[in-house]
Amino acid sequence: MKTFAILVFVSATLGACAVIPNAPNVDRPPQPAGYAVPFDQPVQVGDLVLTSKSVVEDSRCPANARCMWAGRMVVRTRIDGAGWRETKDLTLGETYGTHDRKFALVQVLPEKMTGDEIASDTYRFRYEAR
Repeated sequence: MKTFAILVFVSATLGACAVIPNAPNVDRPPQPAGYAVPFDQPVQVGDLVLTSKSVVEDSRCPANARCMWAGRMVVRTRIDGAGWRETKDLTLGETYGTHDRKFALVQVLPEKMTGDEIASDTYRFRYEAR
């Protein structure tokens, strides 16, 4: 009898789940657009969901230094759309286009400082549609 009750509960629970057509398939609910998110936290950007996976390059000029070159920040980002997924290296401030959509990595926190190492769990990334 206990097994039957569990089966009824599981069936009812799964029956209440709905698959939303034309929605990105992601591991957990994304934050709304405009949020600066840590690694592996998805964020909704238009009808896409973007997830920062790793820093490929952080050669940004420290905020407390004078540099001849501003440097750059490149973040490996997973892009989820309706029925597709790709991973690309996105450069801070540059527009990227795929599947007739455009977006950009527009902010990375914290700013780099001379003599300080940035711990990976303190990075935050903000994306926006273009």
